[in-house]
Amino acid sequence: MHAQDSLPDGAGIRLAVDVGGTFTDTVLLAGARRYTSKVLTTPEAPENGVIQGVQELLASAGLTLAQVDLFILGTTLATNALIERKGARTALITTEGFRDLVEIGWEDRFAQYDIFLDKPAPLVPRYLRFGVPERIDGKGRTLLPLDEAAVAALVPQLLEAQVESVAVTLLHGYANPIHEQRIRAILGELAPRLWVSLSSEVCPEIREYERLSTTCANAYVQPQVAGYLERLRARVAALGLRSPLFLMTSGGAITNIEAGIAQPVRLVESGPAGGAVLSRRVAEQSGIARALSFDMGGTTAKICFIDDYQPQITRSFEFGRVHRHLKGSGLPIRIPVIEMVEIGAGGGSVARIDALGRVQVGPDSAGSDPGPASYGLGGAEPTVTDANAVLGVLDPARFAAGKVALQPELARRALQARIAPALEAAPEYAALAVAEIVTENMANAARVHASELGKTVEDYTLVAFGGAAPLHAAALARRLGIRRVVVPQSAGVGSALGFLWAPIAYQAVRSFYQRLDAFDADAANAVLEQLAGSARAIVAQAAPGQALAVQRLAYMRYAGQGHEIPVEVPAGALGSADAQVLAAAFEAAYAALYARTLPGNPVEVISWSVNVSTAAPRLDAAGTAAAAGTPARHAVAQGVRVVVEAGSGAARGIPVYERTVLPPGVAVDGPALVVEDETTTVVPAGFRFVLDGDGHLVLDAVEAAQAAAAVAEATAGAEVLQ
Repeated sequence: MHAQDSLPDGAGIRLAVDVGGTFTDTVLLAGARRYTSKVLTTPEAPENGVIQGVQELLASAGLTLAQVDLFILGTTLATNALIERKGARTALITTEGFRDLVEIGWEDRFAQYDIFLDKPAPLVPRYLRFGVPERIDGKGRTLLPLDEAAVAALVPQLLEAQVESVAVTLLHGYANPIHEQRIRAILGELAPRLWVSLSSEVCPEIREYERLSTTCANAYVQPQVAGYLERLRARVAALGLRSPLFLMTSGGAITNIEAGIAQPVRLVESGPAGGAVLSRRVAEQSGIARALSFDMGGTTAKICFIDDYQPQITRSFEFGRVHRHLKGSGLPIRIPVIEMVEIGAGGGSVARIDALGRVQVGPDSAGSDPGPASYGLGGAEPTVTDANAVLGVLDPARFAAGKVALQPELARRALQARIAPALEAAPEYAALAVAEIVTENMANAARVHASELGKTVEDYTLVAFGGAAPLHAAALARRLGIRRVVVPQSAGVGSALGFLWAPIAYQAVRSFYQRLDAFDADAANAVLEQLAGSARAIVAQAAPGQALAVQRLAYMRYAGQGHEIPVEVPAGALGSADAQVLAAAFEAAYAALYARTLPGNPVEVISWSVNVSTAAPRLDAAGTAAAAGTPARHAVAQGVRVVVEAGSGAARGIPVYERTVLPPGVAVDGPALVVEDETTTVVPAGFRFVLDGDGHLVLDAVEAAQAAAAVAEATAGAEVLQ
């Protein structure tokens, strides 16, 4: 842990914790000081790792939890439970005849000509999916009353199957929730210990497959997440925390713990969302109009495109893609989320030899228990961290701020036993293979994501953070054709730091069909008022007395189309004349996206949403400009470390620079290592680095001729491994 300049005096005491699959990162901002910590996650009881990290930082700062003004938590607990399929035993109750919709999905093939294609298995197996007689139509009218006796008859089956959580998703529950609410009431009377998730609350929108999948995901993670949050709330209250406990959501906003317990599916991408907020902040500081956020921790890697200082927000995403990162090969979740791709490529990702004799890395992870082989905690499988330990880019005594004493010899043995024989090579070459494969996996994910979004990845600057990202950032940039990499301050705990720059916000959404040529302004106003009321209630509870901003959106399309685009709704009560205003706004937005309109086609609104938020905190940058007087003209290396370099396979000593003492503005050519408490930045030959005035480490690719000369010089006289 360490302290750095960060905030002006009087800015308050802010605490943020990001619970990852391998490490729990903590950031404390106290006046003008920043304290950071990284401890191993405690997967059986994640709150233990949180308390450990918090207490360490508070002791370091000489503070108590009672003095903390803001406490924000982000967690990958829901994400990991979904990806690793370690959630609750979950049942589904739906309209009779529709229980197989979660398996039928979209009725298409994401890889049309792949005869070996496997679709992702639904979270709820068929024997736990039940249909009950009822029917409400798309306008909310009851066609067939709910058979309450049939619902009651399911309870013994649920209890016998030891079901913990139930997802209730009726065919048109978004239009009228009365039957879903009655099912919850019956289950509450007969089996009060069951957790119940209603689609009319979790995802009150059309498209039954996405709504089914989202509600099942919410039910699947709810018991685990709710138990964890309740235990943590009790622990921090006992330690004196006076302020409420806030949570980071997948959409890059902050909400209260009650909302997190009710809808934990909104926390699925909470940690990565904090990283995207950090990247947006760094982009604003550095004037980077196009930034590619790259967050690589112990379990996963996350990639997000940020244009004009705004990450793209979407209403849906997929988790657990099973086929080469292809769209459609995962299970859909429909919530507000920052658009990103997440893959199983972290420091703890396990390396293996597949049936064809190829090196494969991930998606499974060694996590924190037992962890990589080099942790010395009983892990036997080689991981990315083990490969980096053998390559020499990690300082065993300083890994994770000294919390984990790496044992490179154990890593070498794991690679020798599991990878090297198939390659008929030394363990060092096996380590190079693992590092190359995981980097290529991330590059491929970035290329696919860029293609899906219609972006040219070479036009972006890579913003790298997380404990493992700076180790691989330059190699990833080189593969993608990116010429600049920025490693922010406190990069090893970047996502937790990003939490402190997010607004308190909540987005409520509901499907309510309206044709603009038959616009019912009163009905639309009623829906918008109901959505605004529910969103305001959540935000006001978390931020009493603060000024709130309200954004209203209509999701619109030409009649007969399959998908909608968001259009801003005018402020105030809508009138009949606003149908033309909405139509004009829709056509302008449609033309901007598709460079054309469809004159004469009727326009319809499918869903409405209201987003209520506070202003984002205005935290000052951590200026680290050179001190007054003559600026330093040279950066002095603090030592030399023997590293096995990619490409040549040469082992040679390269200089090691301590980031905290680097003089701003002084350029240094690679190869080099830049070390700090929570991570290490690898600067290969062909890159030059400099510490800028905001304390960010900037790596630039040198010109091709310079790069070739640098590589030649770097390998001259080096010992090539046999």
